Amino acid sequence: MAYLSALLFLAAHACAIGISGGAPLASYPFLVLATLIAAISCAWRARRTARPEREWDLAALAMLLWGGGMLMATWQAVTGGQLAATVSLLLYVLYGVPLTFAIASAGSEAWPLRLIDAVLAIGLGALYATHTLSLAADQTVGGQNFLDLRLTLDLENLFIATFALVRLATSTNARARDYFRALSCFAVAYLLVAAITNHFFADVDFGGYADLIIGVPFLWLAILARQSPSAPVVRAYPPRRNHLVRAGSHLFLPLTLLPISALVVGNRPWLGALGFVLATLGAGVRGVLLQIRTYEERDQLDVLARIDGLTRIPNRRHFEESMDREWRRCMRSGDSLALLMIDIDHFKQINDAYGHPEGDRILQAVARALAGCAHRSSDTVARYGGEEFAALLPSIGRNGALNVAEAMRAAVEELALPSPLANGVVTISVGVAFIAAVDGGHPSDLLANADEALYRAKAEGRNRIRDAAPSAA
Repeated sequence: MAYLSALLFLAAHACAIGISGGAPLASYPFLVLATLIAAISCAWRARRTARPEREWDLAALAMLLWGGGMLMATWQAVTGGQLAATVSLLLYVLYGVPLTFAIASAGSEAWPLRLIDAVLAIGLGALYATHTLSLAADQTVGGQNFLDLRLTLDLENLFIATFALVRLATSTNARARDYFRALSCFAVAYLLVAAITNHFFADVDFGGYADLIIGVPFLWLAILARQSPSAPVVRAYPPRRNHLVRAGSHLFLPLTLLPISALVVGNRPWLGALGFVLATLGAGVRGVLLQIRTYEERDQLDVLARIDGLTRIPNRRHFEESMDREWRRCMRSGDSLALLMIDIDHFKQINDAYGHPEGDRILQAVARALAGCAHRSSDTVARYGGEEFAALLPSIGRNGALNVAEAMRAAVEELALPSPLANGVVTISVGVAFIAAVDGGHPSDLLANADEALYRAKAEGRNRIRDAAPSAA
């Protein structure tokens, strides 16, 4: 139905051209209306979903700018005023700025990055405007000003189409895919239409049947904007290609600024130089911010990699790194070190009786109780594996380590977590290993002693503490 409506619109345009005998004013209303339809459709699409799609608003703004240019061309045809012609050319060129910004800054970028993109887009618009105004006075077909402006339009349209296709080729979610599909179709169609119009029909006034192709990209965009959003589909792309485009997308605006600055620098050297500086500085600052963000994300992932996903306490990897670090520190200082190996008694029977979800809740409750008994910042309580936990206590005496172990045992018993065994509550067994002064050996020695003590605690009836014989490494 949408495509039929577009065909009827083009047919009405053709009839108007035929009836008027090729009068320019027969085409202007249809071309203005085509861009207005596209703008309304894009604005409607931006608000169609619960989460506004602001990139469609930028497409709507671009359509309004182009439509404004056509409206000013209509006014110039009626009044013959040079000002209207200049404003018309200016709006035709500026229409590409919001599209370039939408392509370069689409997605969930952080606001500082989008702010830099906005500054670059404003700079790009200023260069476009200055360059266009300098060429607008004389637009004799075949003249140097005409050729320079045509080159500017060709470059702008080529950049928009290329960047949109690149983003479409690597879009991994339905929302972005819909937007870049519509934008790519429009940009490629408009690139071809503008090239044909500017290169082959530049000396032909509006009012001919060639005008029919001008409205096609706008009607196509309106149709695509009105289509239902695509269902989410997982699309697998090579990670390297995705990362390359994601990292390189921040160069879209600088890459557009550079050739435009090169075009401007001949007539206005200071403005062209400013464009080069803005492109270089913008890309550099954005790259620095992206690098900082990468470091922050890497640090966050590093922290997450050391946290047990279920109990939210340190995992075995973190524990082993802490133990190695504390062992080396104690060797340098001759300090003491205690290790507690903790096991939930009869956890397999608990899982079998109550199921794994309940077993997970018990693990979480026990982990919180154990962590609450290690008050010092230097203490480490970690999930060692399965239902087994470990506590590393540096710079503590033997009696202090036994007191912490007893506090942990009592804290878990006081939770009164249900157990299918005779005592009716979940309990733990603890093995304690202690070294008064670390002056050699290996952390595995301490671990072996704590493991042996834990084995004795379990063999002697569980819900108790046993310590290894006092030793010095």
